[in-house]
Amino acid sequence: MRHLHWFQTDLRLTDNPAIASHSAADSLLCVFLMPKPRPWCNLNGLGPQRDRFLRESLQELRESLQAVGQDLMVLEGSPELVLPDLVARFGITEISTSFTPGFYERQALEYLQQKLSIPIEVHRGNSLFSRSELPFELSDMPKVFSPFRKQVEKLVIKTPNSNLSHLPPPPAGQFDAIPVAGTAPNPALPLPGGRQAGLRRARQFIFDQESITTYKQTRNCLDGLDGSSTFSPWLANGNLSVREVAHDIFRFERERVTNESTYWLYFELLWREFFYWRSVVDDKRLFLSGGVARKVRGCTFEPRAFARWCAGDTEFPLVNALMRQLTATGWMSNRGRQIAASCLISEMGIDWRFGAAFFEKHLIDYDVGSNYGNWQYIAGVGCDPRGGRHFHIKKQTEQHDPQGVFTTKWGGHRPSQPPYITDAADWPLDHR
Repeated sequence: MRHLHWFQTDLRLTDNPAIASHSAADSLLCVFLMPKPRPWCNLNGLGPQRDRFLRESLQELRESLQAVGQDLMVLEGSPELVLPDLVARFGITEISTSFTPGFYERQALEYLQQKLSIPIEVHRGNSLFSRSELPFELSDMPKVFSPFRKQVEKLVIKTPNSNLSHLPPPPAGQFDAIPVAGTAPNPALPLPGGRQAGLRRARQFIFDQESITTYKQTRNCLDGLDGSSTFSPWLANGNLSVREVAHDIFRFERERVTNESTYWLYFELLWREFFYWRSVVDDKRLFLSGGVARKVRGCTFEPRAFARWCAGDTEFPLVNALMRQLTATGWMSNRGRQIAASCLISEMGIDWRFGAAFFEKHLIDYDVGSNYGNWQYIAGVGCDPRGGRHFHIKKQTEQHDPQGVFTTKWGGHRPSQPPYITDAADWPLDHR
């Protein structure tokens, strides 16, 4: 039996039921395909920090695989083309992968299931609960968070599976080295990719510094290490299992203290879970202008205004600082994302999907459900009965950066510019 495991957002060996399912195979080919976000909204490719974090994660995963007698093949190309070629070349008899939500991910998997004549086993993804553990059918999933939370927050989260000590050998052949990222972590937010960095951060935030005990008060800090857990990049790439993080929270509450802040960190994991399963239910509507609500908004696309927002060169210093933080570090706080998104949608009147695509390009913690679900939430076309959120930038600045420290740090004060540029092409035609 010659098996293949297709890594996606499960870049770890611990608590990975898909990779653990191959113990009886004669050989195992481990493959990762570099993501190629579809070019749309005037954007394509990965931002330098997202690319860097992913490559560091892959390099550490490869070293972990080599320690148990395996290796990792990293390739470019679409799964619809690459995986059938590997099946034919290596005589693969079975494929496994971890469930990864998303419309395009679903299309790729369905294509492979139709094209290939071998089993494709899809195992639990990086979620708190498997589909069978949810107390409702996905077709009946609540459209808003509160009823979802009330139904799932008391469910038992199963203990994560332990690490693997051995895997079947890879097929004979030389595996190419993983190209090193050309970008280093930004000193303002030095978050390395890979499981070990994620484990260190979880230990530091929860147990060493006990920052979890004040999390509810600090979570809206705009600088990453000042109050946020910053677990999201390692969860999004699958370096950490979300069940591991949940059980760390529960252990801290058993052994040390339980308060509103310790619960709030788990509460945020439930928000992540909500968007995870909503992305499965909402499917392609996650990318449509009218969103889940099928509500068409009045908007436009003015290229210069969008470019200024992307570059952090608007008339709003706090928004500028946030956007410059994003492109420099690959990260932005949850409150910062809400402010920046509200600015693009409400102040500039631009289609929310352009902002969501820009975040997809740059965020080191990008995942489809949380990113597009939250953008729809702000735009008023998603899972929100209130119909959107408008964050008043002056008020947000007074609340979250009253002394202007964050804005100054990231160069948010930019020279004023006219809202429109008039040149010869804009002059009216002479109809005489």
